[in-house]
Amino acid sequence: MSSEAPSLTVPTERRFLRRAEVEQKTGFKRAHIYNLMKEGKFPKALRLGVRAVRWDSVEVDHWMADRRKERD
Repeated sequence: MSSEAPSLTVPTERRFLRRAEVEQKTGFKRAHIYNLMKEGKFPKALRLGVRAVRWDSVEVDHWMADRRKERD
């Protein structure tokens, strides 16, 4: 039997996430997400228009997987 921890797989379906989806996925509120982005500790939002920003789902999933690895 192997004593290695199971590898964490990250979904590879790429889509654009709205802020509410990012908040739900991470558990963070808007202000905290933007503060982390400013510090370079969270994936940057992509500007799609004057009032439209989205996050790349794959980047957010990888960020979350990295945080889980750091915690273990």
